[in-house]
Amino acid sequence: MHALSGLSQISPRYEAVLSDVWGVVHNGVAAHPTAVAALAAYRAAGGKVVLITNAPRPSSAIVPFLDQLGVSRDAYDAIVSSGDATRAMLAEYRGKVVHHVGPPSDDDALYEGLDLVRGSVEAAEAVVVTDLDSDDDTPDMYSERVELWLARNLPMIVANPDRVVEHGDRLIYCGGSLGDLYEARGGMVRMAGKPYRPIYQEALRLVEQAAGGPVARERILAIGDSVRTDAIGAAGFGIDLLFITGSIHAAEVDAFGEPDSNAIRRLVEPSGVTLAGFMPRLAW
Repeated sequence: MHALSGLSQISPRYEAVLSDVWGVVHNGVAAHPTAVAALAAYRAAGGKVVLITNAPRPSSAIVPFLDQLGVSRDAYDAIVSSGDATRAMLAEYRGKVVHHVGPPSDDDALYEGLDLVRGSVEAAEAVVVTDLDSDDDTPDMYSERVELWLARNLPMIVANPDRVVEHGDRLIYCGGSLGDLYEARGGMVRMAGKPYRPIYQEALRLVEQAAGGPVARERILAIGDSVRTDAIGAAGFGIDLLFITGSIHAAEVDAFGEPDSNAIRRLVEPSGVTLAGFMPRLAW
C-alpha cells in the first residue's frame, strides 16, 4: 500500500473500475476535473467504469445531475445507485403507506410506479429515509421522532447508508447517520447500497455487460473515499480498493499536507480490504 500520483500507475492490473461518485467524482457542488479526466482516460485505454453510488435515487435520475455538475458521460459506462436497490425493498410495500424522511420532493423518482402512499407516521408500515430533512440537520435533532417510530415498531429502510458526505468545503450528515441512531435505540433497520452485497452484484452485472463477458474479481478495482462503505464493501465483495483520502477522512490523515502511510493503513485495515494505493484526489 503506497501513495500514488495517478490511476495510470496501477490501471494495467484492472479490466474494470467501480468508482464511488460523491467525494470522488464530485463534491456535491461541482465535478472534480482530474477525477473525471482519469476515468475518461481509463475508458479510452479500454477499461470499463461503473459508477456505484449511495445516492437515494434511481440511476436514471442521477445522469442529469452529473451532467449539471460537469461530469462527462465519457467517464463512465453505467451507473448503479442505492436508489435502485431501495426500490426492490420498497416493492414489498405496494399498496401500503410509508413515512418519508428527507427533502420532500428531491426523491420523488424513488417511488415512481411502485403504488406507494407517502403518509403520516400513524398510518405508515415503514419509515423510508433518503436523507435528513435539510443539510443543516444533525441526527440528535430526530430523537423525539425516533421515539415515535419505536413506539409503533416501524421498520426503517435507509436509502442512503452514508453517514456523512462532503458538500463543497463542509461535511453534512446523511441518511445512514439516522439509521445508526435508530438501530442503536433498538429499531429494525434495512440499508440499501454500499457496503451491502446486492449493489455490488448489480455493478458486476453492468461491468460484464459493458465488457461483453465475465470479469474476474481480481481484475476489478473499487475507488472510494469512505472506510465504512467503500472499503468494507470492496472487502466483502473480494475486490481491491484505491482509497481517496482527500474527502471525508481528509482531516484524520492530513490528506493535503504530509499524509502518513501508517495512519492511513491503520484507518483502513479493520475493513479487511486489500489496498491498491491511495491519493488525495483521483487523477490519471
